[in-house]
Amino acid sequence: MKKILSKIIKKYWFAISLQVIFIGLNIYFLTYPPKIIGNIIDLLYNINENHDAIMLQVWYLLGICFVLLAVRMPWRWLTGYTPRSIERDLKNKLFEQFMKIKMTSIQNIKNGELMSYFVKDVSEIRQFIYRILSHGTRFVFTVIICVYAMASGVNINLTLITLCPIIVTIFVIIKIKEYVEKSFKKSQTYFTELSEYVQESTDAIRTTKAYTGEMNQLKEFIRKNRKLKEANNAVDVHSTLLSTCLNICFGLCYGISLLYGSKLVLDGTITTGDFVAFNGYIGLFVGPVSWLPGIISRYKRAKISYQRLDNVFALEREKIAPKREEGNSDFNGNIEISDLSFNYPENLQPVLNDINIKVHKGETLGIIGTIGSGKTTLMNLLLRLYPVQNGKIRIDGKDINEIPLLTLRDNICYITQDNFLFSTSLKENIKLFKEGFEDDEIKESTKNAMIYDDIEKMQNGIDTVIGERGVDLSGGQKQRIVISRAFLSKSKIVIFDDTFSALDNRTEQMVLNNVKELVKDKTCIIISNRISDIKDANKIIVLDSGNIIESGTHETLLEEQGAYYKFYKEQSASSEMALN
Repeated sequence: MKKILSKIIKKYWFAISLQVIFIGLNIYFLTYPPKIIGNIIDLLYNINENHDAIMLQVWYLLGICFVLLAVRMPWRWLTGYTPRSIERDLKNKLFEQFMKIKMTSIQNIKNGELMSYFVKDVSEIRQFIYRILSHGTRFVFTVIICVYAMASGVNINLTLITLCPIIVTIFVIIKIKEYVEKSFKKSQTYFTELSEYVQESTDAIRTTKAYTGEMNQLKEFIRKNRKLKEANNAVDVHSTLLSTCLNICFGLCYGISLLYGSKLVLDGTITTGDFVAFNGYIGLFVGPVSWLPGIISRYKRAKISYQRLDNVFALEREKIAPKREEGNSDFNGNIEISDLSFNYPENLQPVLNDINIKVHKGETLGIIGTIGSGKTTLMNLLLRLYPVQNGKIRIDGKDINEIPLLTLRDNICYITQDNFLFSTSLKENIKLFKEGFEDDEIKESTKNAMIYDDIEKMQNGIDTVIGERGVDLSGGQKQRIVISRAFLSKSKIVIFDDTFSALDNRTEQMVLNNVKELVKDKTCIIISNRISDIKDANKIIVLDSGNIIESGTHETLLEEQGAYYKFYKEQSASSEMALN
């Protein structure tokens, strides 16, 4: 995170430098109006004789106003441009990180937590940078330039005595900031919990309505929202306390200035104009010093957000080359799995145990098993979504860990069981990040997936934009759109993971016939709990609790009358009951 943020900030060093220069000039020229007004007051004792001198001071004052306008315009623009640009680049880097970190890391991050990184944490970093570049820089220049002007232009003793309350107040503010940090940590935690709850509730809105759980969801939301409100109130209370300390501070500063400054005027040590100018200088401190609590508060918030983002950027990435490697034509798709065992990091119980499989190019492997038997995990390992021990999986005789990741995944078309669709056009959903396909090829893929007729009935055809996760489509339509990706893909290995479950028997059979044509010169793996999907496979394995308990063809497995035979009898009985 430190290197990433430093690199982003260095990218805008010129804009930052310009902003600092303009702020310095702005503060420098701001010290002129109090002095000019003081000079005018000293000249007012004899207006007739000092008329020309007074008018000259007025012209100076007007000139300074135009100079301040010229200085402030670029400074204000840079104040908005630089932090927003840094925020944009940081979000780009954060999104890139999420796209490239390993599945073992990202699967433990909830959606609500993920969104809080982009919305809350990055925003806190941006706002702190804004405060430092704008308010922090102005505070530093104000202290240096104004204190010098007060001490050298008016009276050094008056300056030191008047600024004592400011010094004391700064120490008080530093003490209060500890409470700001604690209250903000609670606020951040409750915000994340509420975000996660809202995300989960909106995703499950259909289920909630179907089971009339609206009131229960509302009660839980109100409870979490109340906790967030109380935490935010605590942050506001401590922030208000800081502001109150500042108001008292400047009240004391003006009081000291009036008492001691008036004595110096009566003694003739300073003029009335100097006294007025001095109070004008104090007014220049009000803004910058009042920003100090905000800077400290933002720092504490940004520190927490920085640590959260630092944890994300510390997650291990997949080793993906920046460009696609050549040599895909050498990829044939012969798969050999030897003595493969696997368990997830948080589980001691193996998900897969001593798996041995061989599938050659042009062959189809069918996998059947109960829920949780390890079918999908096996495919995730084939794609290297999770770490695989060396020598356990080979493709074309080459260790899977030695195959460049992009080459591996480019040559595996994995049709997942969740049928995920993006909120974009059907055409883009079918192409799915791939380019170079003709419209006729896309149309042909939809015909093979038996979704072409449905698409043609839509108002915009293949260019129809679907809702989030394909909410506008039925389960069978979503499944067939996802299946059409396989017919468009040039991959050498095609995996169907419980992909035909939402299809009726007639459509399923037609799609499977087309799949047979598709995979004649490819390696095909079909995972399903339906015998009808895998009965024509060259080889079938039965998984149970991560172990291969049976393997063979449809006919040989029926003859053994084991677990596969039980699946077959149960599904045959269900089909007969449905017909009756």
